Amino acid sequence: MKWKEVRKLYPDQFVKIEMLESHIKKGKQYITDVAVIEPVDDSNATKELLNSKNNILIYHTSKKDLVLELRDGLGLRRVIQ
Repeated sequence: MKWKEVRKLYPDQFVKIEMLESHIKKGKQYITDVAVIEPVDDSNATKELLNSKNNILIYHTSKKDLVLELRDGLGLRRVIQ
């Protein structure tokens, strides 16, 4: 399903989606095809986002385009005991 269609079906709300097709250009990932899993309440959106893995995203339909900015060099800190 195209993002334009998702925006029409679920206006102005968060949705849980699975990325089916995308391409990368100049440090951004442009998602061209998705499968909607379910709408998400505003109160649960952060929790759902933190629990999402792999190709699952939480995104708000107020956004005109479905584009992710890719970041390199992210590191995790941990304490070695």
